[in-house]
Order: sequence, then C-alpha cells, then structure tokens
Amino acid sequence: MNLSIVIPVFNSEDCLAELHESICKALQNFQDWELILVDDKSEDGSWKKISAICNADKRVKGISLRKNFGQDNAILAGLTFSSGDFVVIMDDDLQHDPADIPLLYSTCKEGYDVCYAHFGSKKQKMWKNLGSWLNGKLAEKLLDKPPGLYLSPFKIIRKEVVGEVLRFRSSFPYVDATLLTITRNITQVEAIHHERKYGKGNYNFFRSLLVFINHLTNYSIYPLRLVTMMGLLSALLSFVAGGFYLIQYLYSDKRVEGWISLVLLIIFFGGLILMSIGLIGEYIGRIFLSVNNKALFSVDKALNTGNRLGQEEKRAAP
Repeated sequence: MNLSIVIPVFNSEDCLAELHESICKALQNFQDWELILVDDKSEDGSWKKISAICNADKRVKGISLRKNFGQDNAILAGLTFSSGDFVVIMDDDLQHDPADIPLLYSTCKEGYDVCYAHFGSKKQKMWKNLGSWLNGKLAEKLLDKPPGLYLSPFKIIRKEVVGEVLRFRSSFPYVDATLLTITRNITQVEAIHHERKYGKGNYNFFRSLLVFINHLTNYSIYPLRLVTMMGLLSALLSFVAGGFYLIQYLYSDKRVEGWISLVLLIIFFGGLILMSIGLIGEYIGRIFLSVNNKALFSVDKALNTGNRLGQEEKRAAP
C-alpha cells in the first residue's frame, strides 16, 4: 500500500460524498491507496454516509468510535488501521484540498519524515488565526518547534514515524507535539486553504482554549515551572518589602502598627507555599507524563477492515 488518507469525521454528512469524490479525482494516478474515515460519534448522519461510501468503494475503510474521543484520538484510531508507506492526515470540511495530496506525497518521498501543508492565507475567523499564531509561538518555546514551521492539520507522515507515534501513551494525545518529539526531519509545502462549504466549525473559542490547555499541560511541565518561579519571586518580594518597611520604620514617623508584619508574613509564607506546590507538581507532572495510560479510543463498528478490528483495539489499550 503506497498511500493512506486518514480523516477524522464529526458532523460532516453534507460534505463526505464530495470529499470522497475529490480524493478519488486527486489520486487517479495512484494505483494503490486507501481512505480511512473515522466517525468520532457524530450527532448527524455521518456514519450512514460513511457506510454508503464504504459499500460503493472497497478502498474506503469506515471506523465508528463508541463515543466522542476528540480529534487527535480519532486520528490515532485511523492511524492504527492504516497500511500505507505514507499516511496523509486532513480535515473533513473540504478546507483542505485533496488536489494537494500528490505534492505532499512527492515532497515527503524525497527523504523527509513529515511534510506539512503551509497556508499563506487561512479562510477562517480572525480569532482562529490569532490562536494559530499564538499556538505556534508557544510551540517554539514549549515543544522546541522550528521557527517558521506551521503545525498544519493537513500533513503526510512516513510509515516508520507513524509506528513511533502509535507507541506514545497519553490521556490527551497531540499528534503534532508527538511528531516534534520523534523527528526534526520535517518540511512544508505551500497549499491553498479554502472557505468552508457546509455547516460551521466544531470548535468554538472556549473548546479550542480547553484543547490548547490540555495539549500544553500534557506535553510540557512549563506551567508548573512558572508557578515555582512565581512562588520564589513572591518570597524574594517579601524580603525586599521587609527592607523597605524597616527603613521606613527607622527614618520615618509614618507607621501602622501590626500591618507591616501581617503583610510580610502573608507574602513570605504564600510564596513558600506556591514554591512548594510547584516543586511537588514538578515531580507529579513527570510521573503523570510517564504513566497516564487510559485507552485512547474504542471502536464500535469497522467496515472494509478485514479481520484487523480485534488486533487494533488491543493496540489502543494501555
């Protein structure tokens, strides 16, 4: 199998038929490819559409999850059923153009482990563009992302790297962060980002913020270190304030009895408490990152997958 395309699906019944047709057109010069549609417990008729597509085209595998596990979990479910030497991951809303798949494929074949699609202009809301920019900047700091690399949801990954991704165990998986921990042999190509044709996006501001926080705390202990530094600075501030009030006491008549000692004690012990919590959290965070092992997904139904269902569900368990 040369190429696998993994697409997480959620409430996208209106665009699935067009998406399948566009992929077939884009890959008409490929002889050996497969499409894996993973339904993340959609609330509309997406699974019926997927079933119809699977019945009409045996190159399409349909995976239905037992509950909504989230986009990255659905991607991992698709990756476990993939057979291609190269695996494409893309969204289900037609904003990613299947016509760009051959370019991603040919570029990755030059020797890269991962090739991202870079969008010069993204057809989405302003706050999402701002969030993408902020996510990229923080990823440079927290995940050691190369500057200028856009962590696009549209990408292609070499089979050997896919195997490494599936070895990671985390309650809140983040595929891009996992890729950055595995390889630096990464490139990107220019692609076009299209307007959304049907419906509306599944991520509002607060849901996107929650996903970002999960990714941040799961792949970095930087927030814990930040709390530790805040505690240390608070303790140092108490000593500075103590010196200031001592000088004021010696050289000034302005005094409030009892207030100074109370403030100093609150600042000092508050700082020590924060610092202690941060230090304890540092160790707990390391343990959490190492041993958090709940199942990443559970498959309810699978179409055109042969007898691989039992085997792949075992791979999803801790």
